[in-house]
Amino acid sequence: MANLATSMLLCLNLSLHVAMAHEWPGGGSTRFYDFKVQTLRVTKLCNTKEIVTINRMFPGPVIYAQEDDRIIVKVTNVTPYNATIHWHGVRQKLSCWFDGPSYITQCPIQAGQTFTYEFTLVKQKGTFFWHAHVSWLRATAHGAIVVYPKTGISYPFKQPYEEHIVILGEYWLRDVVQLERQVLASGGAAPPADAFTINGHPGPNYNCSRNDVYKIEVVPGKTYLLRLINAGLNMENFFAIAYHNLTVVEVDAEYTKSFTTDSVMLGPGQTMNVLVTADQPIGKYSMAMGPYMSAQNVSFQNISAIAYFQYLGAAPNCLSLPAKLPRFNDSLAVMTVMDGLRSLNPVDVPKEIDASLSVTVGLNINKCQSMTPQWNCQGTNNGTFAASMNNISFVNPTISVLEAYYKKIGGHFTEDFPDSPLKFYDFVNGAPNNAPNNTQATNGTRTKVLEYGSRVQVIFQDTGTVTTENHPIHLHGYSFYVVGYGTGNFNPQTADFNLIDPPYMNTIGVPVGGWAAIRFVADNPGVWFMHCHLDIHQSWGLGAVLIVKNGKGELETLPHPPADLPCC
Repeated sequence: MANLATSMLLCLNLSLHVAMAHEWPGGGSTRFYDFKVQTLRVTKLCNTKEIVTINRMFPGPVIYAQEDDRIIVKVTNVTPYNATIHWHGVRQKLSCWFDGPSYITQCPIQAGQTFTYEFTLVKQKGTFFWHAHVSWLRATAHGAIVVYPKTGISYPFKQPYEEHIVILGEYWLRDVVQLERQVLASGGAAPPADAFTINGHPGPNYNCSRNDVYKIEVVPGKTYLLRLINAGLNMENFFAIAYHNLTVVEVDAEYTKSFTTDSVMLGPGQTMNVLVTADQPIGKYSMAMGPYMSAQNVSFQNISAIAYFQYLGAAPNCLSLPAKLPRFNDSLAVMTVMDGLRSLNPVDVPKEIDASLSVTVGLNINKCQSMTPQWNCQGTNNGTFAASMNNISFVNPTISVLEAYYKKIGGHFTEDFPDSPLKFYDFVNGAPNNAPNNTQATNGTRTKVLEYGSRVQVIFQDTGTVTTENHPIHLHGYSFYVVGYGTGNFNPQTADFNLIDPPYMNTIGVPVGGWAAIRFVADNPGVWFMHCHLDIHQSWGLGAVLIVKNGKGELETLPHPPADLPCC
């Protein structure tokens, strides 16, 4: 696979070196891709159904590139569903129009329409991924983005013998667009996935799946780079390989100091590169993906997906050795890996802060407003589930926030997202989690406006209004330094910050019953979504929008919208 990827990259370098009018100084090649949003008929778990894919591939096609390359992807939608593509982790420097979240930076690409995404991988390399950003289509419309260092620049670790992409996912037998609609209409919780998958394969633990298994064949003594991606919807996941250690060398497409562990946890939206050495006796070893569920009283899929890490020379029919995953609620295992994450070198963390935000993240129970509560109010205490930041549940506008902001079209959003919770209390232990206490969220399309160049700190605080839970929070358009995290309520007097070598991430798991602090410089003008990457939480409103104003000059100003920007 590594040799194939290298060959593809060389072919692209030779054939697609085209100069672009607005290419960044020192930019690399331009790489063209043609994406068709198409349905594919698949048979899994004893059932056959149509799924939404790109180019009828599941997972979808891999985008290969090098640092500073320009990417052009023509997306044509030939399904009856609305579609957009988000390029997760790509910072979209001066290309906010092409970021992809529906109703945030663009209207959806409707059936029969085409939209061309164009962006440059400015000073970025590593493992990213792309995914649909409409409804729950990410379940099957996703794929990897592999960005290699510039020619002549090696990895900061020993060159692996081979590289393999490993995408963790969730699979539903039901149509996921209809499922989202039904869940929201019910007011209740989402059902668990019917299976976990590794590169689209559930593995032998599931019905009719004995041969639906992903496999990596390995040479004894060789070291392999696994590019782990969690493209799942509503579940965080542990990953481990039987009797093999994982050495973490990159998280969210940024190098880290290497450290070794026996398992890792990835929330949806997170990527991680790990080195694995085939240093065990010849055999077939399980690669296992299982649940991490930190919330209380939530049903979840507890059957692990299995793939094989199989040594050359192993008997074809030998039994696979089982992988040992942490217990489903082992938050200590999660924190232990987080404790090990450090940037490879000392970094320039903002020390002075211009804009400080304190943001609660959590679930709500809204009062039933339906005339048919048995159908529409299936949440706790006969209410309806919601989710919020600072107790404000985000509502999508009818046109994109970016278009409304750029064209100064009023009535679609407000600029009053609060800098801190409207009410302070013991967020973790003293939340009003039972009627008649007020567990209601306020609805709104609220944004926070930041001056260009401002140094920003955000403290995310988990709440226990319904249940405490680990929330994978993703910020579009930026990576950020995770300068601190901990359990309980954030206390500035006792919080321990790392301002030397914190990890540089784009999706941070806010610890269950705890907090996380991030810092970044707002130097990319545009409209950027900040949301929980558990799709059910996003559907319930766990998000907000940051608007970064223009700076001075062409390289600090958002360009005009593309001519083919979809209309709502």
